[in-house]
Amino acid sequence: MKVLGFTGPSGSGKTTLLIKVLPLFRAAGLTVSTVKHTHHTVDLDQPGKDTYEHRMAGAEEVVLASTARFVIQHEYRGADELPLEALLARMAPVDLVLVEGFRPYPQPKILIHRAASGKPMPDPASLAGLIAIASDVALPGAPVPVLPLNDPQAVCAFALQALSLPSPQ
Repeated sequence: MKVLGFTGPSGSGKTTLLIKVLPLFRAAGLTVSTVKHTHHTVDLDQPGKDTYEHRMAGAEEVVLASTARFVIQHEYRGADELPLEALLARMAPVDLVLVEGFRPYPQPKILIHRAASGKPMPDPASLAGLIAIASDVALPGAPVPVLPLNDPQAVCAFALQALSLPSPQ
């Protein structure tokens, strides 16, 4: 599985770009999954629901399955959060996994910079695995290629080449 990260400050457009390039990768014939990191507590359950009660009773993992999909909820219960590599190992094999967040990890990544947001751009030298910056402004002297933030086709084409993935025919 190839992995491509999207990193940048909150509100820079990581999710927006990811959901625009994902169908382009699919159109290129790739199978694609995603991993999203959040600093917030995630709780898909509600008190009184069966799976919530399973968790509260002490289940390490709860699988909720239907005819449309399944969800695995894993409780850390005080243990450290799993590193990206361990999460990827638990996923079904696909051609490409798009990762949002996980900035400290060395996977190939694109830094999202939206000058219009007013937030400073992280120092590219501090980002292991940085292969490009997608920006809404020119960045002369950038240490990696600068891609047009509002052109998902250009970002997709660059990523296909950078990750040695097949391009659409």
